[in-house]
Amino acid sequence: MVDDGSGRSRLPEDWQRLLSIRVTIVLALTVAVLSVATALVNIQTNVVGGPLAEYVPEAIQSAAAFTGALTGFLMLGSALTLRRGLRAGWWATLLLLPLTAAQGLLQSSQYSMPLVVLSLVTVPVLLLSRKRFTNSLSLTTTQIAAGFALLGVQAYGTIGAYALREDFEGISNILDAFYFTLITSSTVGYGDITPDQGSTEAMLFTMSVLVLGVASFGIAIGALVGPAIQTRITKTLGRMSDSQLELLEDHLLVLGYGELTEPIVDELAANDREFVVVTTDAAADELADRDVPVVTGDPSDEAPLERAKIERAAGILVATNEDARDALAILTARQLAPKTRIVAAATDRENTKKLEHAGADAVISPSLLGGHLLVRSALGGDDSELIDRILENE
Repeated sequence: MVDDGSGRSRLPEDWQRLLSIRVTIVLALTVAVLSVATALVNIQTNVVGGPLAEYVPEAIQSAAAFTGALTGFLMLGSALTLRRGLRAGWWATLLLLPLTAAQGLLQSSQYSMPLVVLSLVTVPVLLLSRKRFTNSLSLTTTQIAAGFALLGVQAYGTIGAYALREDFEGISNILDAFYFTLITSSTVGYGDITPDQGSTEAMLFTMSVLVLGVASFGIAIGALVGPAIQTRITKTLGRMSDSQLELLEDHLLVLGYGELTEPIVDELAANDREFVVVTTDAAADELADRDVPVVTGDPSDEAPLERAKIERAAGILVATNEDARDALAILTARQLAPKTRIVAAATDRENTKKLEHAGADAVISPSLLGGHLLVRSALGGDDSELIDRILENE
């Protein structure tokens, strides 16, 4: 708690932000659970008694119960995106809340009243927390195309089936056409809606919906769900996925891993600086246990450096215990990123010039630096001047 100057204490700003986010997420999740639970109860009991019971036809009450379950699952998805701070999740939740309230009223059951009240209460809370959700949803071109392909096939099937409704048994309106398209493209095929066997056009159209639907579903699952699964698996294994690597920008690249590199990695992690370590399998396993972002490969090879997006790196650090291997890594890095600053550490003082010739912009000798600091400390001197001079020289 901190004093706001009026003698009253208040929560720090970070705690206020965290509390606001958590309250919003908990309310959205509660609405999602209530929507599903209320729909299931009303479907099973058919109990009425709400304020609109005498005005709402029974068919609409039943439809509202079934769609309420679907809306609840959609609300659950939007609430989970709120945990990631996504603005898209905020908008989705804002659009779904009035829908859950309306469905609660149309279900016309006393069990629906808590859903209606909580949905309406959550709306102003969500509006007040608008500035807390600012992260953008990053979708690749492939993912966007896959989503539009899936929607396009459903639109094609619905419009086409409705236009050919005279050649189908069981299609009389646009909802029937959409139902036919959905069960056909998903290969469920209950058999309640079938094309007229005497209509070649209807049969060919049905086959086209089936082929395009299966293809679009497969592509959509691979493009939209696949990267999420891949990211989860690679995170578990301590490796960066291709989708994660594509997002790298203005990061630091650490080539190799050794005793000199360990404190560098710890410092970068402690300061929340985006970085990637390129190292061999043995060291990569060690880093994986610490959740350090790593690309497995020889730092002197071009392929792993290109995977780590060396051309987008803000700087390159090379500091292992093997100056010869570091020199090869610097040569490769300088060739791939001629304008990027490279800083290296020389284990042996005599190798400082060699690493500079290899392409390093600055080479620091830990032994030389440590010797200077030890002498200054023994003499009771102030190290700030020495450190400033070293940084200026670099």
